[in-house]
Amino acid sequence: MTDFFRALDRGDVTTVGSMLHTLDDPARRALGDELIAHVRRRDDVSWGSTATALAVAAVGTLSTATKAAALLGRRSIMLTDADPELVVATARQRGLPWLADLGYRLAERLTRSRPWDGWHFVTALLLAEKVPPPTGDAFVAGWAQSMWWQRSSDGHRQAPLLDQLRADPFLDVLLPRLFEVDGVGIDLGFSGGGRPVPAALAALAVEGRLDRAVLLDGVLGRLLRGDRPGALRPFLALHEQLRPGPDEVAARASGYLRLLADGPGPVAGVAQRALRDADGQVDFESLLETSRVVLGRPEKALVRAQLSWLDRLARQSPERAAHVAEVLASAADHPAADLRDRATVLAQRHGHRLVATVTVAVAGDDLPPAVSPALAAPPITEVDELVEEVFGLLTPRSPAATLERVLDGLVRLTTTDRERLGTALLPVLRRGQVGAWDHIWSQFTVPVQLNGVLLAAAALPEAASRRDQWSSILSQLLTRPLRPFRGRSAVELPRQSALTLVYCGRLAEIGQRLDGRDDPGLLAAPTCSTGALDPTALYERLAALGDRPVWRWDLTQALLRLPVDVDEALAARAAGLGTMAGDELARWLRGDALPATVHQVVTVGRREHRHNFDFGYEGLPVRRTLVATSPPEGVADPLGLLTVQAHPIGRGQPGDSSNLWPALLPGHRGLVAAHLLPEFAGAAQEDAHEAATILPVLAECAGAGGPALDLALAYGLSARHEVDRVAAVDALLMLAAAGDLDPPGVGRQLGALAADGQVTLTRVVTPLRDAIAAGARLSVWRLLAAALPQLLAASTPPRGTPDLLALGAETARATGVRIEVPGLADVVARGGTTRLVTEARRLATVLAA
Repeated sequence: MTDFFRALDRGDVTTVGSMLHTLDDPARRALGDELIAHVRRRDDVSWGSTATALAVAAVGTLSTATKAAALLGRRSIMLTDADPELVVATARQRGLPWLADLGYRLAERLTRSRPWDGWHFVTALLLAEKVPPPTGDAFVAGWAQSMWWQRSSDGHRQAPLLDQLRADPFLDVLLPRLFEVDGVGIDLGFSGGGRPVPAALAALAVEGRLDRAVLLDGVLGRLLRGDRPGALRPFLALHEQLRPGPDEVAARASGYLRLLADGPGPVAGVAQRALRDADGQVDFESLLETSRVVLGRPEKALVRAQLSWLDRLARQSPERAAHVAEVLASAADHPAADLRDRATVLAQRHGHRLVATVTVAVAGDDLPPAVSPALAAPPITEVDELVEEVFGLLTPRSPAATLERVLDGLVRLTTTDRERLGTALLPVLRRGQVGAWDHIWSQFTVPVQLNGVLLAAAALPEAASRRDQWSSILSQLLTRPLRPFRGRSAVELPRQSALTLVYCGRLAEIGQRLDGRDDPGLLAAPTCSTGALDPTALYERLAALGDRPVWRWDLTQALLRLPVDVDEALAARAAGLGTMAGDELARWLRGDALPATVHQVVTVGRREHRHNFDFGYEGLPVRRTLVATSPPEGVADPLGLLTVQAHPIGRGQPGDSSNLWPALLPGHRGLVAAHLLPEFAGAAQEDAHEAATILPVLAECAGAGGPALDLALAYGLSARHEVDRVAAVDALLMLAAAGDLDPPGVGRQLGALAADGQVTLTRVVTPLRDAIAAGARLSVWRLLAAALPQLLAASTPPRGTPDLLALGAETARATGVRIEVPGLADVVARGGTTRLVTEARRLATVLAA
């Protein structure tokens, strides 16, 4: 049957069908077995344009729906454009009783992420057999997508959606499921913001084709179950199209009240409007109880509307005004000052008498004591533990502490139990496809070199194939020793980052060390979770080495992890070892350590426009504030550790291993922040995700922060994604508790960035409020007092400035600390009722008092 399979591979449906027509049942069954084997052999081939021929062959040769579904449901077979009419005709010719069963089985194989693929093919089989549709999630999602796009035989769009739905044989069965399948609103919403489908459903309810109560109950149930905002949008549009009357809302009042109290903002707003239009028919006590919850919600528009509604209720029913006033008074503690004032005025208007309270000002933060960084985990001594840690290391952005434990464990266990380690480690590396996509010539790339070391530890042939590359790396680094810092000729800055050079040097050394025997472990293994190394521990490791050789980059990293303090007593003991490494440690402990850098705050623009089709250029921020650093006069910087160049935006970004920077220099917090500033800025300016999550790790490190750390926090607080803003708040609280935070410095940088349009100021409000709630009242007030002058001096204060003024009034009142805010009086003097002037006046009043 060679000709048959050639025709099949060409997609020649006519030839395939004619050849099948000549076969009897035994020959068809035999050909069916060959067909399955043929498709399996070609599993790497995508059956797209040839899918019709394959489907005809499957239905024409296979004996059961199970076999046909298993074959046609393979991932390599695309039934999206397959012609179901030819398949149905083949089934009719054979007299198959299982075509509907095939349709159901293929429906079960539809994927929820791509329900469109194959949906029309499956639907045609079911319609041909006149059977009810399946109700699985993927099939319902495909049906939802089919509402806004139907194909016709001539390639043009078919009848209007209303006419399609009116005649849809699946409508009555699948409509209830439309409200039950999570995420199906996304499938509804590709056309016109999701409005055509809701409008058509509402029109069918008007005609009587659909039961209006079923639609209303379905919408309410979907909103109560919740979903992603985009998935709920079509259901909100359907609710708007249905326009439920007071009687319909009253009959479902408990559901609407739940949505008002707990639903997402847009959903709660819809429930609020519906209940307000039917308030005469909604239980009064239930409404008041729900209002207490609503008045504590953060959505200001929702709270403001609820206050107005309650005010109207109190005026309409004077006999109930006292109860309403009590509820109104519960909003007197709302975080938004304007809502607090409004609630207080309304509560007093309707008879609530406020109890005067005496507030004792707290002139300081109320934070728990600072917690010292944890000690590093003990060295790995068992193969099983090392394999488990390697598995964790394969996850994206794994902690530097995990990497250090793995590297130390590799040199220990590979040199003592290599065969057992390789047996346990190699399957894990193969499952993770470690090194599968690495280019052998990518020498100075940390992930590539790490993969090479892991593979070398697991398999001797891998080690042999990489020895030349490790030697090449170390020979290239011979001209770039860290010391001496002074009295040496200048060396051109390397093209790679200092982190890349140090880690690649270390990994090349470790690769060579794997051939040794009974290695005692790394000198640079941290003793602290931050990556720091205790000087006494390093001395003891050097003493234990005796006459064994010291690996240069291992010692370099160890020295970089030492604290900057001078320790003459320990230096004398180190010098007494009588080794070159002992002398290195002694000089370091006597002050010949990494010098402090000279820093400068600079603002850079975008990189040059490369060509006419430089699509990424327009997406780059226009300006970015960074910190450039340089070594002191006369100090060499062969590795580029002390030099941070302020590259134009779009060039010189940190690499994939940027999360290793704190562990590289754990005692130089400000220098590390300067190296990472482009990445932190990307979290705020380019919507980078998880680009600032390393901030808490940086906060745990030691050393002066300076303007680089202030800028890092400012960028983190204004990051696009919540996970990055939360990390910035955690870092701010840790620094404040330890006394290492410079609130005015952070505030000045934040104010300058926002006034220059570099960050979105409105993002800062929630994280700062979270910091206040955690106890950093004074720190936040000092930060705000330093940020506000630049915001107020801007020709047009950025959006969010009134919110910061309100936070300033709140924190100034809570701390009792008066800090002058330049420019505040000028804004107050403008007069008017804008929110900017109102909040400025409020802050000025607090400061005057």
